[in-house]
Amino acid sequence: MHRQPLPRSLGPAFAVADARAAGVTASRLRAHDLGHPFHGVRVAPLGRRIEVSPEAAVLELVEQYACRMTEHEFFSHAAASVLWGLPLPIASVRTSGLDVSVFAPRRAPASVGVSGHTVRRGLAHVVTHPARRVRVASPASTVAMLAARMPHLYDLVAVADAAVREPLHPRDPPALTSVGHLTSALHAGRRVGRDLLRIAIPRVSTRSRSRAETWLRLTVVDAGLPEPQVNYDVVEEGRWLAQVDLAYAELKIAIEYEGEHHLTDPAQWAEDIARMDRLVEAGWRVIRVTKSEVFRDPARLIERIRRAVGARG
Repeated sequence: MHRQPLPRSLGPAFAVADARAAGVTASRLRAHDLGHPFHGVRVAPLGRRIEVSPEAAVLELVEQYACRMTEHEFFSHAAASVLWGLPLPIASVRTSGLDVSVFAPRRAPASVGVSGHTVRRGLAHVVTHPARRVRVASPASTVAMLAARMPHLYDLVAVADAAVREPLHPRDPPALTSVGHLTSALHAGRRVGRDLLRIAIPRVSTRSRSRAETWLRLTVVDAGLPEPQVNYDVVEEGRWLAQVDLAYAELKIAIEYEGEHHLTDPAQWAEDIARMDRLVEAGWRVIRVTKSEVFRDPARLIERIRRAVGARG
């Protein structure tokens, strides 16, 4: 069947009103080759579909909903977290709808595929995302909003850690926000999750680089072990050897989380091995930690660290 070509000016996702204004007929907009992610929005056929990550799927929905977004709406909660690159558990990313908020007394957006929220003024600060050019809750406001949804304290701390992460290397981006702004969001007023946020903020680190590192650090401390230094630079006799995830520098103990990058990045894996060798040659005890130890059964990990601390203490 021959179908009317769509004007290139519409882009991959477009509002029905814009398409009609560009001369696209109503019957063409009802054609089965167009996606209907939200009321009043159409998505052009993209050909063969490849699988994308949950975060990439959310960003696609953000782009699509932006076609119909009003000046009063803004992305919030999980949608805002993905926009800012904050690390959520997968279950929290795969929510029932795209989070879109308005300020009271306006009514929450109601549409298929949308999780609408009405937010009291003062409990959120709205900015324009620098890359996506959409209205979104600020990083500090996003962390505060997520306090009501996080299944575990450690996950809320991990989100906050990512938001306040300071540059550790020359090419690292600046921090999205600060602990001071998180504290201001806490004291902005009563909100669901405020008690958890109050507990989380004092435990935030500005040097943690991943959700797994945050979980590892908090697991170690909550087991009664000393607070380790985070992303510690090991320098021996004026020579930099490595930056380790967690360290008891006075005992020369390094705790390293083993991610899954060795499965996809052989060069990085080879560098990691060389880095471990340099530490061992300098007299460091390196404790390598797996994902299952951190998130499922940390007891054996904690015992290994206790033995190492006891042996060197």
